[in-house]
Amino acid sequence: MSFALRAGETVAATLPPEAAGLVFIGRIRTPWTDRAACPRQGRPDGPVCTLELFEPWASGGALDGVEAHQRLEVLYWLHLARRDLLRQVPAAEGRSYGTFALRSPLRPNPIGTSLVELLGREGAVLRVRGLDCLDGTPLLDLKPERGSFRPPAPPTPGDAETG
Repeated sequence: MSFALRAGETVAATLPPEAAGLVFIGRIRTPWTDRAACPRQGRPDGPVCTLELFEPWASGGALDGVEAHQRLEVLYWLHLARRDLLRQVPAAEGRSYGTFALRSPLRPNPIGTSLVELLGREGAVLRVRGLDCLDGTPLLDLKPERGSFRPPAPPTPGDAETG
């Protein structure tokens, strides 16, 4: 997979030292094996994809109750992405932007996120719709969609604006 620089793109001279560790909890299975074929954003009418959990999350009860939620937030590691771009030029635009002004997978910490529809669970495998990542992408985390919690969490003193 090539992530060649486009005219107007710049890169960082060096990456900072690693400051955190992540644990992959599973693997994502999608129909896309090439970045060019992968959708830019997941679609609610996209193909069915699967989230396959690894041990100990597969059999340790980590998915218990997940079926109660229609939508999940999926966080994943974009393992093939460049991590050194400071400025990027989206192919469709030809204009340069700062990395943090884009949803591009090319970023210092290439964490992808999608809100997906949960179609079903079969043991440690979830069937979902709405992803936008390559087949084999490492799975970082799963969370129920924020808006699905009713009632919302009660207010706390930290919620109020301070002046």
